[in-house]
Amino acid sequence: MDSGEDIGAMDTIRRGVAISPELRDGLGTTLLLAVLASCGQVVVPIAVQQTLDQGLNAPGGPRLSYVVWLGLAAAVAIAVTSVASYAMTSRLFSTSERGLATLRIKAFRHVHDLPLLTQNTERRGALVSRVTSDVDQVSQFLVFGGLIFVVSVGQMLVATVIMVIYSWQLALVVWLCFAPLFLSIRYFQRKLSQAYGVVRHQVGVLLGAISEPVVGAAVVRSYAVEDRTQQRIDSAIDEFKAASTRAQRFTVVSFSLGGISAGLANAGVLVVGVLLGFTTDMTAGRVLAFAFLVTLFVGPVQMGTQILTDAQNAIVSWRRVIGILETPADLVDPGPDGQELPRGPLDVTFADVTFAYPDGPDVLSDVSMHIDAGTRVAIVGETGSGKSTFAKLLTRLMDPRTGAVLLDGIDVRDIAQHSLRRSVVLVPQEGFLFDDTITANVRYGKLDASEAEILASADELGLRDWLDGLPHGLATKVGQRGESLSAGERQLVALMRAHLADPDLLVLDEATSAVDPQLEMRIGRALERLMQSRTSVTIAHRLSTAENADEVVVVDRGRVVQRGPHAVLAAESGSVYAGLHASWVAQHGTA
Repeated sequence: MDSGEDIGAMDTIRRGVAISPELRDGLGTTLLLAVLASCGQVVVPIAVQQTLDQGLNAPGGPRLSYVVWLGLAAAVAIAVTSVASYAMTSRLFSTSERGLATLRIKAFRHVHDLPLLTQNTERRGALVSRVTSDVDQVSQFLVFGGLIFVVSVGQMLVATVIMVIYSWQLALVVWLCFAPLFLSIRYFQRKLSQAYGVVRHQVGVLLGAISEPVVGAAVVRSYAVEDRTQQRIDSAIDEFKAASTRAQRFTVVSFSLGGISAGLANAGVLVVGVLLGFTTDMTAGRVLAFAFLVTLFVGPVQMGTQILTDAQNAIVSWRRVIGILETPADLVDPGPDGQELPRGPLDVTFADVTFAYPDGPDVLSDVSMHIDAGTRVAIVGETGSGKSTFAKLLTRLMDPRTGAVLLDGIDVRDIAQHSLRRSVVLVPQEGFLFDDTITANVRYGKLDASEAEILASADELGLRDWLDGLPHGLATKVGQRGESLSAGERQLVALMRAHLADPDLLVLDEATSAVDPQLEMRIGRALERLMQSRTSVTIAHRLSTAENADEVVVVDRGRVVQRGPHAVLAAESGSVYAGLHASWVAQHGTA
């Protein structure tokens, strides 16, 4: 995930611009406008010098007409540069926002393509911060800091050129006063980069510490761990504060050094300027103009310390976003070269499949089996035996380390993603619902489904009377994560969604949530109708599911140890399935 963490500042900018090419659009014109805007900053010093030396203190006496024309010319020049500044600002804002919109879209989309293992191991808060607050940091710098940087550099260059024209000696004095600051920029840049790297990391930790207890509020209250949870949040806040304080120390030092350099430059110009007035042709107009030019030079330099801070914060954030985008997606869509699955019940083949999580033992070992099209299969086993991994491999949420999973003889890795998702649907153990209406949640199975189609699907599953009994029917709001509904009702919505998708292979991780007997019977009837005329593989947690399956596959320690009809397997004394069956009967009685 952190592949972008170690790249340098310039390399970060180069990669960032490559990801968001809109940032280069019209850059030449924008820079030309920036030069014009910067030139406008020196109009006043030049006008002051010319007014004093060639107007009021002219050798033949004051030239008022010259002063008037000079004032008009200065006004026109300022108006032109103001228009250039407005145009530059508008272009910079526009290109920055378009480029960042591309960055946001790519980052959010890539998160969905990340390995499930990466998503599960990365702190949720850290992952969210990378695609939200980190992009915001880049946005803030490009739109505001970038604008100030472009204008400031142009202003410094133009001011330096005019200073050299007026007096190379005074220009040298100014640059010597700022030499310590310029020479230390590299040092401060490195220190700020390290410090703000820690700050951005702590932002993710802080978001995680705050979001987890919000999502798990029921657990926090049930176990009365509010104090402990608050301690974790307080600790995260303190660590973020400490990291921010350390980073700001470098900013304060660099800003103070800029202030000292500015004071020395102003004093040096006055002292050396007066001395040059006695020994050279230095005029009062030039000295006064130089004082204005030093101010124009000092302003951008002092502003540069804040720009440096914002730049390092933004570059660290940019690195973190690049780190996401450069994290390879483990499930690559074959795209146009992908094969299309035929419609209709699919057969399933596991060919010497082995799977293991990183740095862990094999979860499945050398599994080979075939499931005929249209068959109802229940996969059973003790907790941790590897049965849920079957569901993830079948639906290609993960790929096997070795071997292959085939649907109708086609390796799932060679199937076009749109075809795979159309033909294979997973109903997870906890049917996740989005904070919207039942209609909106069911439509995830078929985005263009009409209300009539949804009601027809409910009729086919025998759920119409349940829908009619809800306060607002299909328009009922389910709440965040579906928490306005009971666990069983959430499962019913998930089954409606799966039915509307009309899959050819249905993979179910059977819910274990306790529901009332009436709702359990309703879920059972809906499942029975949902599995008709299609292949189904169910990760079974209940005896009744195994009994009603055409075939039971028994998994033990990552291997398929038994397979056959329920009645046959239950009769095999001393077998793994016989033990599971006896345990079910002891806990729940006969089905």
